[in-house]
Amino acid sequence: MIQYKKVTGDFSLQDKVAVVMGGAGGIGEATARMYAKKGAKVVITDCKDNCPQVAEAIEKEYGVDTIGIKCDVTDQGSVDALIEKVVEKFGEINVLAAMPGFVDLYRATDIDIDVIEKHLAINAVGVFRLCQAAAKQMIKQGKGGKIVCVTSQADFIAINKHVGYTMSKAALVGMIKVCALEWAEYGINVNGVAPTVVNTYMGEKAWQGKVKDDMIEKIPAHRFAETDEIAAAILFLSCDEANMITGEDLVVDGGFTIY
Repeated sequence: MIQYKKVTGDFSLQDKVAVVMGGAGGIGEATARMYAKKGAKVVITDCKDNCPQVAEAIEKEYGVDTIGIKCDVTDQGSVDALIEKVVEKFGEINVLAAMPGFVDLYRATDIDIDVIEKHLAINAVGVFRLCQAAAKQMIKQGKGGKIVCVTSQADFIAINKHVGYTMSKAALVGMIKVCALEWAEYGINVNGVAPTVVNTYMGEKAWQGKVKDDMIEKIPAHRFAETDEIAAAILFLSCDEANMITGEDLVVDGGFTIY
């Protein structure tokens, strides 16, 4: 059962242990910073080598305990080691924000199957591997928890050359719904945040020149999103204020999909 807690509007994560997969940059780092600002103990994890440096910077700026751990979501051993290290350091896991990401753009007639499989391995199966491991730990603790996955507007609309990415993100939404259904009895909320194009490395890689200008023209807000705007949505779904929301995919797209 997901318990009712009086809504204060504080969006506090004081003393919660929050794991941020993809936390060494982009939306992940912005999310980690918001978590730290709200009092969480933060775990920066990513496939990048700079996790300890990002963790150190956040600890220095916000005065919260942090650690940085490199992890490969396509490797079960790496994910299991991550969970073990977090529990060894902090004793528990209360929040997971999962946003490992891969995108490589081809038309559906041209994309190689191995590229499709890489999208699925990272964006869908890899995210599930991490969510499953975190949920097992949360269930063991008996305190419930929050899991938030970054999906995409591409999980429910067609975007040119996004077939591999769309397949993986649509699969992720299906995973979120099933896990939300099955894990609610343990007090665990599972949700997604679906951004439009965000001003990150991945956003720049996919959208340049005329296609970027054309895309911005189609967005009523007439711009791409910034990382802190997506992090704010993730923060909301990570707090007790969102206890009655589970199995949802919150769209943050400047109005692009209202057409």
